[in-house]
Amino acid sequence: MRIGVAATPDVAIPTLNWLLQSDHEIALIITQPDRPAGRGQVLQQTVVAEWAGGNQIPVVKPENPQELVGVIENSDLVLTIGYGVLLPESILSLPKYGFLNLHFSLLPAYRGAAPAQRALHNGEGVTGVTVFQLDKGLDTGPIFAQQSINIDPSWRSFELLQHLSNLGPDVVKKSIEMIENGESPRNQEGVPTNAPKISKSEAKIDFTQDANLIVNAIRAFTYEPGAWTLWKGESFKICATKGSSNPSGTPGQISVINKSVVVSTGTGSLELLRVIPAGKKEMDAIDWARGARLKGGEIFG
Repeated sequence: MRIGVAATPDVAIPTLNWLLQSDHEIALIITQPDRPAGRGQVLQQTVVAEWAGGNQIPVVKPENPQELVGVIENSDLVLTIGYGVLLPESILSLPKYGFLNLHFSLLPAYRGAAPAQRALHNGEGVTGVTVFQLDKGLDTGPIFAQQSINIDPSWRSFELLQHLSNLGPDVVKKSIEMIENGESPRNQEGVPTNAPKISKSEAKIDFTQDANLIVNAIRAFTYEPGAWTLWKGESFKICATKGSSNPSGTPGQISVINKSVVVSTGTGSLELLRVIPAGKKEMDAIDWARGARLKGGEIFG
């Protein structure tokens, strides 16, 4: 098949690598336009655009979905992976077999922009990937293939997404084979749930919550947008933590106990493992505590 791929993030790379080595042809890559990035706000192309350039595959970066008219009609299908644009029906109908989407949840659970993050935030033990036919709804189309995975309690969102992305080639392969064999997808069954994009304000840590809820939030929000609090009036990110058996005190209060940095919560306490202070690189929490010269009783927030 001649396959177009509409993708933006690095989770698309395992599937792109498989397609490149398969009997199928990657006709073109569709990705988001270059955006300003970094302190210098230099224009930077997406990871997928970099991959396409390295493999000499044509790239288009439409500002508007209508720019795909006249571009994708010769493709048998277009596969989307975290493309980040809701496409109208007039575009979805252009390729011979329409558009498929590789989604990082077991649909109909966690429809939306942040399925892996929301699964972690809710303390799920199992998630997976789904390939389905795109329609006019938000992740509502019929399913070709799914594969599940157990979530390791230590995984954060970027680690879970790495594991989910590695499932992509198998479910995409199975889905394409179903199309080639004339097999139809099945309708989604079960109670749908939503996984909206996570805002920076939502990722602010609320130390009045139960310690386990905070652990799940930090896992979900690391590294994007980053779980954060305030330290001396500046943003302070916490990117790895675990529950602690140390007694709790005032929510947000910091203690150094046996070379461990412990923060009290509404119920229980947390041991901080890795942090990113404002203007600095990620470091061990105990190294930060030494540099901050904590006297005891300081409070985040």
